Amino acid sequence: MAALDMGVLHQGSLYTVTAPTALFVAAILDHPVGLEEHEGHVPWDDGPPRSLRAALLVWLGQVAESAAYGEDPVRDRTDWQWAPWHDETRREHDPDELAALHACRGIRPALYDAVEPFLSSPDPHVREAARGAAVPLLSAPGLADRVPQAAALLRAHLGAAAGRRERAGAARALSLWGMDTSDLLADSDPAVRVCAALGPARVDRPRALAVLLDALRDPRTTDGWFPEPLPGLDGWFRFTVLRSALAMAASFEEVAPEAIGIVAARGTSLVDHERGPILLRAFAGGYDPSHPLTSAQRDLLRAFVDTDEVTGGIAGNGLWFRAAGLPEDRKGIAALL
Repeated sequence: MAALDMGVLHQGSLYTVTAPTALFVAAILDHPVGLEEHEGHVPWDDGPPRSLRAALLVWLGQVAESAAYGEDPVRDRTDWQWAPWHDETRREHDPDELAALHACRGIRPALYDAVEPFLSSPDPHVREAARGAAVPLLSAPGLADRVPQAAALLRAHLGAAAGRRERAGAARALSLWGMDTSDLLADSDPAVRVCAALGPARVDRPRALAVLLDALRDPRTTDGWFPEPLPGLDGWFRFTVLRSALAMAASFEEVAPEAIGIVAARGTSLVDHERGPILLRAFAGGYDPSHPLTSAQRDLLRAFVDTDEVTGGIAGNGLWFRAAGLPEDRKGIAALL
């Protein structure tokens, strides 16, 4: 596992060796040695004991996520790529990188064929790992025909007997695949409702947005739903909820009260996961001096000014203010207001 992590998929990078190695990993998923359980497969793995099979499935999911990078601009817009330096750090691929990328995309049908049987595994850790791998695999343009069967397998585990983590993970997968999750927007568990609203699914947009905004009003509780992030997610769960709400909103005004509340929360919001993305959503396309600020934009900038000394509300967000076409210091924002 250490070799796979460090040498074959180092920090998500794809190499010419990645695709053939992933095919090998997929081929041994049902090997009996996969049942062996370990507390940590690599020195930096401090998670609960899990089987080697679960660890291999997690790794295949990471390969699939790397292969999908940049493939769907709409989906990527809800990821960390809101960062203003994203376009600046993107580089042209060299021939080996392009070959590795195309190879990893080309094997996704074979990888999914190997992963699908474990969506029904009796081991909940294996089911979760398989679901985590299936989400990016079935987001590939050429695998849409596999989604209904996968969705049926996941819905089989949405019963009341299943725990919050499994039900929420299944709801998130269904929503990201574009399945109709309208029924889950009324689930008794708020974590399931939110996960059902995360993707570009065929749901009632106002209801889905209302579910997300409700979760953002109590971020501490929302973060407590998943102390260990769901597969495919990093950081606190509220980051994912916020990105989805910003992407779903037809205008900044729809999310302004909750977004401004996050910025105004002294010392608790984070630059690159919260304040920065909120600022870019409020000034989509950049600030235009020829147009007066809207009421929501003024309230947001006032929140930045009022919390500047506590949170670095402006000084610590210089790149984001620059990306939005705004002054990069407190004095400039105060003058604009």
